[in-house]
Amino acid sequence: MSKKDVFGDEITTTTNNTKSQDFASLFEDSVGSVGAPGKKLSTGLAYTAEILSISKEEAFVSTPSHQDAMIMRNDLLDENKELKYKVGDRIDVVVTSVRGPEIRVTRAGQKKSNPDMDSLEDAHDMELPVEGRVLEVCNGGFRVEIMKKTAFCPLSQMDYKVIDQPSYIGQKFDFLITQFDPRGRNLVVSRRKLLDLQKAENEGTFLSNTKPGDIVNGTVKRFEKFGAFIELGGGVEGLCHISEIGWSRIQDPSEVLSLGQTVQVKVLKVEEADGRVKISLSVKQAGGDGDPWNMVPEKFKVGSVHTGIVEKKEAYGLFVSIGPGITGLLPRAKWRDSTEAASYENKKKGDTFPVSVDEVLFELKRISLGIPGLADDNTWREHSAAGGTQKAGSGFATNNFGNLSALMTKNGNKK
Repeated sequence: MSKKDVFGDEITTTTNNTKSQDFASLFEDSVGSVGAPGKKLSTGLAYTAEILSISKEEAFVSTPSHQDAMIMRNDLLDENKELKYKVGDRIDVVVTSVRGPEIRVTRAGQKKSNPDMDSLEDAHDMELPVEGRVLEVCNGGFRVEIMKKTAFCPLSQMDYKVIDQPSYIGQKFDFLITQFDPRGRNLVVSRRKLLDLQKAENEGTFLSNTKPGDIVNGTVKRFEKFGAFIELGGGVEGLCHISEIGWSRIQDPSEVLSLGQTVQVKVLKVEEADGRVKISLSVKQAGGDGDPWNMVPEKFKVGSVHTGIVEKKEAYGLFVSIGPGITGLLPRAKWRDSTEAASYENKKKGDTFPVSVDEVLFELKRISLGIPGLADDNTWREHSAAGGTQKAGSGFATNNFGNLSALMTKNGNKK
């Protein structure tokens, strides 16, 4: 449908739908006039921009996206150092860097001594991460290629703990530039510093979202004699003490856990000390079965006989497991005078044999074991003493278990 304007010329009216289509076409045309449609803003992209504002040091121009770009005021000066352009003028530019919301451009054809070094200097000044590829191992660290320049990363700055140096060769990582030389020499980078910054941020998130008592997933990262370090994500690590790995007594964390294993852990405590976050974890308390000692009064009554497994041999006796998380002590005095003394003396870790429960101190989590069949033979209870023979009677286990308990505690048996 058409009508005439006041001058008698025909004008065309359209429906809203047609207007929307025309607007979309105009928008695409406008984008096409500024940059290639569908292209992401990236270093090297050339387009025509409109100058939006000019200040003392920099100016802002339009881009093919919804963001504005910054251009240095010096790029808008003529040979006499006079401002050559004004707001609203259109100029040809090239994208020199894109860092999140910040876009930098320069005039197309503008001579720069070394645009790569300018970008590296910006990254150094603003502490922005740059991608680099590890080229080779060198004396004291690694050679890394960053923006066609060779940088040096000290060994201690590649990771928290560098184990296999050749494994880094050819890998691409983000680095922070810690030392910059405009001439391109002595360019030093650090990946460790960036990891520390990311870890600090992740720790803050962890602290705000996690509290003691929570059950979380983690990955076994490394072992120490005193426990296992478990990564909870984003470089955040917690320590599971060896006593919190399992209900049974173990000598080394690797007896129960393996590197790279995914485990559920319970957060016991989170504290900050000397600017560091310390997280205490428990593997055994994350399970749903609870403390196996709660079943002792029912399953391990005095006089009951069980198949035991030797866990540890000491001068005063054998530590014997009689169930998951339940370990008792078979004192040497209980087999020393028996006819099978040699057999017990030769037992080693992993050997199995029957034992009887002689005494249970539930509150102390101590069990005194004996040899089945010798329960009615009290000859081992008779001890020679100066001035005659002393008979301990039925109270021997109770009277002497305090000493055995102290020995067990001294040897790391205390939970």
